[in-house]
Amino acid sequence: MTTTETAWRILAGVPDPEIPVISVIDLGIIRRVEVDDDHVIVDVTPTYSACPATQVIADDVRAALAETFSKVTVNTVWSPAWSTDWISEEGREKLLKYGIAPPNPANDQPRACPQCGSVNTELTSQFGSTPCKSLHRCLECQEPFDYFKCL
Repeated sequence: MTTTETAWRILAGVPDPEIPVISVIDLGIIRRVEVDDDHVIVDVTPTYSACPATQVIADDVRAALAETFSKVTVNTVWSPAWSTDWISEEGREKLLKYGIAPPNPANDQPRACPQCGSVNTELTSQFGSTPCKSLHRCLECQEPFDYFKCL
């Protein structure tokens, strides 16, 4: 018999399709996992309503869990709305190491350049590689980088 802990462990290995270094667990989009016999039910809250990866995430979650569980149900849950506060500390560290400045609720601006650590940065575009990120440039090392906006 499989357990809820097994399901959570499996989900920790499911990467976000847009940021593959961070899992759906670290991103904080898994809201509930329930196991009844060999049926697992997972509630997922997308990062925002128009997220193009919503279906891909549901399919990836379903496929990963189907290797262990005989029945998998993935529900999309819209309320409460996802918040960047739900990103784990480990997830924030992974973002930084990947070159994406993690959300900074103090002023919704990057704390520092993820490449060199300089605080001397500037906004170059309200939108980065995805709508949930903005594009910045470090004025010290001259490297562009994404900042994960606070939501």
